[in-house]
Amino acid sequence: MPARSHYLNNAATTWPKPECVAKAMAAFLEGRGANLARGSASRRDLGTLDMVTTCRMKIAALFGGPDADPRNVTFTANVTEALNIVLKGFLKPGMRAATSSMEHNAVMRPLRRLEGEGVSLAVMPCTREGTLEPDTLARELKKGLDLVVLSHASNVCGTVQDLDRLAPLCAAAGVFLVLDTAQTGGVLPIDATGWNLAACCFTGHKGLLGPQGTGGILWRDDFASVCRPLIEGGTGSFSHEEVQPSVLPDKFEAGTPNLPGLAGLLASLDWLGETGIDTIRKREDELGRKLLFGLRDIPGITLYGIGTMENRLPVFALNFDGVDNGRAALELADRWGIETRPGLHCAPVAHRTLGSFPQGALRISPGFFNTEEEIELCLEAVSTLSRENPHS
Repeated sequence: MPARSHYLNNAATTWPKPECVAKAMAAFLEGRGANLARGSASRRDLGTLDMVTTCRMKIAALFGGPDADPRNVTFTANVTEALNIVLKGFLKPGMRAATSSMEHNAVMRPLRRLEGEGVSLAVMPCTREGTLEPDTLARELKKGLDLVVLSHASNVCGTVQDLDRLAPLCAAAGVFLVLDTAQTGGVLPIDATGWNLAACCFTGHKGLLGPQGTGGILWRDDFASVCRPLIEGGTGSFSHEEVQPSVLPDKFEAGTPNLPGLAGLLASLDWLGETGIDTIRKREDELGRKLLFGLRDIPGITLYGIGTMENRLPVFALNFDGVDNGRAALELADRWGIETRPGLHCAPVAHRTLGSFPQGALRISPGFFNTEEEIELCLEAVSTLSRENPHS
């Protein structure tokens, strides 16, 4: 076994996290620990309220700009829960929704469930590189839609959808647009206000560099008002009422939130603010470009998605000629200590679009904390595996 591991699976979750994240989580559990809005307004209680409110403010500003209302941020366990709250809270039998053929199952599975309950669903085809063309969306909008839900970037091949061209089409048609920012939050600029997003769904453990078990939604007021809460219960507010509060953020936040996780998320947001998203993107682009150009020169592999670093993230899906991607992932881990992810990546519809279904692909996704030396090692390892393959 290699003496050292090299983590290249940041599309699954970023690692390592900034040191401040674990320290903040431990400090909350060890030194503060009060529940949210369920105490006597002691210093300890107010400390928790301040932490959660500050986290809302930073999320609102990050995704919606300086004028975004932090009360419109509701926290969830992850982006999957956020999408379920949005989709199941709004869509009803007889409505019509559209999504793209590059979606994660966090979008597709709730939509298929709703389709079985009477919601009409259109899956808009993307190009072989994973791009949703504006004309395709425009044609679907002309047929009449109640909701469009899109992933900002593919978790399989890194293709980024052009929201500057897609979002205005939904706005002009008066159709609600929901965005899944699992792969882009903290990495790319996101303009929920300018794009007129009805809901911006995010996760804390990827580009935001926070802990697992954190995520949420930045709502637009009019959309939030017509969505039903998925979970109802105690909110620490309006306790004299036996129905769920209609005000934000209480409406969608029943039960005790992951407060240690939010402490870690707040620390990661502070770290992101100090480091700068532009700095992070530049570093990841440099590593991604080095990896992409190196992979393109290796014979015996098929690389999926966009062939340049334009309109994409450093998330690369590939297959070896004649070698199962699961076997390739095991070889990379056992011989070189390189951690990747094989398979279908919870996105079979995306793999069908890219031409990598049913076998899936090997996904390599560097992050901010990787080094150029690790990229060089990865290229050497992939090249070696390709040379050793008798079918190359």
